[in-house]
Amino acid sequence: MASRKNEESDMSQARQARVVAIVIAVAGALWVAAQWLVEPTSRYAALFDLMALAAFIWAFAVTWRIWRRTRRQER
Repeated sequence: MASRKNEESDMSQARQARVVAIVIAVAGALWVAAQWLVEPTSRYAALFDLMALAAFIWAFAVTWRIWRRTRRQER
């Protein structure tokens, strides 16, 4: 029973890690594309900057949570 619970937990963490990786990749690609398409002094450039920053902060927070959960399971 405990093995199945650990297996489900590992699968959940792997799924979350994949989502984080996708968010980082998409946010980075969209930010680069926005910098190329939008004039740097426009309001849209600042909007894209803030959206990318929010995505990276979210990804960091989720990654931190995954790391802490993994450390807790190792004990």
